[in-house]
Amino acid sequence: MKIGDSLSVSIVVGEQDLARTIGSGDVAVLATPRMAALMEEAAQKLAKAGLDEGETTVGASVSVEHTAATPPGMRVTATAVLTAVEGKRLTFEMRAEDDCGVVGTGTQVRVIVGKDKFERRAADKLKNA
Repeated sequence: MKIGDSLSVSIVVGEQDLARTIGSGDVAVLATPRMAALMEEAAQKLAKAGLDEGETTVGASVSVEHTAATPPGMRVTATAVLTAVEGKRLTFEMRAEDDCGVVGTGTQVRVIVGKDKFERRAADKLKNA
C-alpha cells in the first residue's frame, strides 16, 4: 500500500439507494448516506489489499459533501485515493461521480486493527453495559 494508490467501486442507483427509502430525505435520488457508504467501501477495499493476515481497518472519521443529485437507473462510481499513512492511520481522499460528472467529495481516516481483538472488545462492551 503506497500513497497515490486508488480503487473504485460502482453501483447502479436502485430503489434501495434512494433518500426516500433510506430515510435521509423524501426525494427519489441517491441518498447522501448511500453515497458516503460507497465511498467508504472503496477506501476499505483499497486498505484491505495491503493488510496482514488477521488485520482489518475500521472507520475513524468521514467527511463528505454531496453536491449533485443522481437519479435511479444511473451508475455512480466512488473512488478512494490513499493520501497519507501515519502508523496505523490511513487517510483517503474520496470522490463520487455519475454519468454527468462529480456528485460528491470527501475524506476518510481508517485505522488498522487486529480483527479478532477488536470484535472481542466490542462484544465485551455489551456484556459490561
